Amino acid sequence: PDSGRAEGCDLQPVTAEPPITLSYATSTVPRGCVSNSSMGTDHEVHVLSVKWSKVSLVPLTVTVTPGADACSQPAVLILLCSRCFATITSPCSNLIIRSDAHLIPDSTIRVPNPEPPIVSSEEQLLAWALATYGGITSYSELQAPRRLQLHLGEDAHSPPECTPQENFNAILHLEAEVFFHGVKSCSRSDAQSTRAAHIIHLQSEPSSSITGVNLSLSCSQNSAGNQILILQSKANFTWFLSAECNIQLLVSGSYKMPLFSMLIPGNPLPDTEQGLIAEAFEKNYSVIASYSALPASTHISLQIHEHEVAETPVSTTPMDITQPPDLPHQVLRTLKPWKCTDETMEIVIIRSYLEPIKDVVNITLRDIRCQAEKNATHFMLKSPLSHCGTSLEGRGYANNELILSLAKDAVLRSVRVGFQCEIPRELFLRLFPTADFKAPQTELEINKEAFVQASMRWMDHPADLQLKECWLVASEREPVLLVQGGEARGAGVAVLEGPPSSHGRKVWRFRFTYSIPEGGHIPFSAFLRCKAGLQNDTIFEKVLEVRVKDAWRPLNYRGLGLGAVLGITFGAFLIGALLTAVLWYIYSHTPGFQHGASLGEQQHQPQHWQHPEHPLLHQQHGLTPPGPPEPAQPPANGLGEPAQRH
Repeated sequence: PDSGRAEGCDLQPVTAEPPITLSYATSTVPRGCVSNSSMGTDHEVHVLSVKWSKVSLVPLTVTVTPGADACSQPAVLILLCSRCFATITSPCSNLIIRSDAHLIPDSTIRVPNPEPPIVSSEEQLLAWALATYGGITSYSELQAPRRLQLHLGEDAHSPPECTPQENFNAILHLEAEVFFHGVKSCSRSDAQSTRAAHIIHLQSEPSSSITGVNLSLSCSQNSAGNQILILQSKANFTWFLSAECNIQLLVSGSYKMPLFSMLIPGNPLPDTEQGLIAEAFEKNYSVIASYSALPASTHISLQIHEHEVAETPVSTTPMDITQPPDLPHQVLRTLKPWKCTDETMEIVIIRSYLEPIKDVVNITLRDIRCQAEKNATHFMLKSPLSHCGTSLEGRGYANNELILSLAKDAVLRSVRVGFQCEIPRELFLRLFPTADFKAPQTELEINKEAFVQASMRWMDHPADLQLKECWLVASEREPVLLVQGGEARGAGVAVLEGPPSSHGRKVWRFRFTYSIPEGGHIPFSAFLRCKAGLQNDTIFEKVLEVRVKDAWRPLNYRGLGLGAVLGITFGAFLIGALLTAVLWYIYSHTPGFQHGASLGEQQHQPQHWQHPEHPLLHQQHGLTPPGPPEPAQPPANGLGEPAQRH
């Protein structure tokens, strides 16, 4: 998409109640350090300083897990979280806790412990811990955590002093799930739709070893209608989705759902803020309800709250049906097997992907006369956008339903899955052999009229669209300008009247004849290149490759040359002469042939039996080979049978 389309949408921090609750797993803390200064003392000491921008109503869960020594040495946890409720659990009963948090009864540590002193700075806190316990094992400052898991244990290779560092990697002793409070939002200034997009932009460092993330997604009961979730990451990243809501998805990299054993390829997405906003606008989501740029993480939790939708004219074919999502809906919404051009809708479903549903015997569109063809591997259906009950009332979308017929235990039932098929905002090119513009092809015949149709949908201002130019480009030949500024250019080109605009669709048509001089080079293929655009220089370009066919010279430049023809002729003559010689040799050495006698004379001469009987004949009958045969006598009956032996 054109990132310029994001203009007019200036992302701003969400100051009111955010539309989402977002948290992610990380071991990188804003400030932290480790040291071996606690080794040789009575305790290992871990200091957690939790900061909140406001009082949290969500309890902080802290889990303390023992190290290799299995709780043999007492450990001290210093938790500063004056504005939060906390639950602390640990199998180590000798864990000493000093905290100013409000501990709730679910904690397994119930022994009252003294609160840490009131300190005003990080330096004072660390100095007090060092003076009180003789050393510090780890220190971590956290911002708005949801869960913390602290791993006990000391490392002799740690530095001797705990000196806090920015963006410290505390992976050896701490795993945290923190709330994200950097959500931003915006909307188009000319927005007429309440369709909202949620964007998560996962920003991975080149050195990051994280290649996949588990995303837990949940929605309020009425939150997912007219909303889309866009997940952007690096190309070789995998999203493992656990979704409890019915929402459109647009994912980069690849992703996997619990219903499927295979990875589903995603879509290439821009990696910039403006590019992702433009992507949402391109798909007619004019409200960016939330934009969140997260660091690389192995787990993300997202809850989408109820989306306030203003009253707008309701389409007769809504995108989401109102019934709660079930298995067929989840499968088809994940597969998204529909694909639209500016004039057709195509459904292709691999049958093995429907295995979770079971018993699918037939699939139709809303008009049940539009039935999918099926073979051993696929369900396939293609129809014009003007047929099969398809509605074009949405901006840039075609609305319909897939009706699945399920047969189980001789009972047939139907499941309806409403969907919206996005009509790409791009230029389409089609080549036709006749003026009825009915059967497109990709074959261009020389010296014969060809008919071209360029079309696209532009819901905003279709009348402003113009066909800028069209060229025919072939190798070893000069490019041919066919149309420019809506007017014909060159010989044999004529602009034709197209059908009237409908639902924002603009159509241009023209015909031309591709001529090549006698003896000229005939290319194997050519490229039809057209551009359409607006008056503000927004350009859409399309290239259609066609195969060039010459009906008048079918053997030209690919046929047999004169040398090849002469070679074949001489070879045929030589083979014929050799065959004649071989036949004459065989005939001249045939027994009974008498040199100097004519054929008629030989026919009237008595034939003599000159061949000895083959020994194999006697062996087959249990006889021994005889001696030299006696001369055969002429047959008495003239039928050519040998004389009987005595």
